[in-house]
Amino acid sequence: MRISPTRLILGLAIIAGLAAEWQQWHAHRGEARPPQVAGIGDQAPDLSLPDLQGQPHRLSEFHGSRRILNFWASWCGPCQQEMPALDHAATTAKADIIGIAMDSPVAVRQFLAARPVRYPVLLGQLTPPSSSARFDDDGGMLPYSVLLDADGKVLARHAGALDPALLARWLDPAQPLLKRQDAIR
Repeated sequence: MRISPTRLILGLAIIAGLAAEWQQWHAHRGEARPPQVAGIGDQAPDLSLPDLQGQPHRLSEFHGSRRILNFWASWCGPCQQEMPALDHAATTAKADIIGIAMDSPVAVRQFLAARPVRYPVLLGQLTPPSSSARFDDDGGMLPYSVLLDADGKVLARHAGALDPALLARWLDPAQPLLKRQDAIR
């Protein structure tokens, strides 16, 4: 039986296409899935971030009450302006404040030596996907705050400095799940 040149070319093209598909699948099968991005109502990703001494901490270690994750940097003016209110809230409110510095460890240590805070500060991941991007801060805006309930679900998020009224609402455990406008960036 003789195979026509058209069928031979068609058969070879199909085999080449299948081989290319197999090679692409084989090359990408070990790649990690894109990381979860937590939106309103989602469970927060349990990030592991180092403290200023390099010891890793999981966000799930801070549980049992409302938590505010505050992403900040030493060079950020609005971040510096809201830190005294967050520091005061850390000692008086029934919520935990966790600072996540989106900055170099050296800059963070120098900043906190001059302006200490009484809440834990962790070092955020700066490389993509950054720690704040995992909480839907795709623009990388600072400060960026996320309110979590006692079970680690995202209740609200806010880009920019937290004003006193919004901070008070976030800290009040009697407040129900916040309205959508509290979550607008």
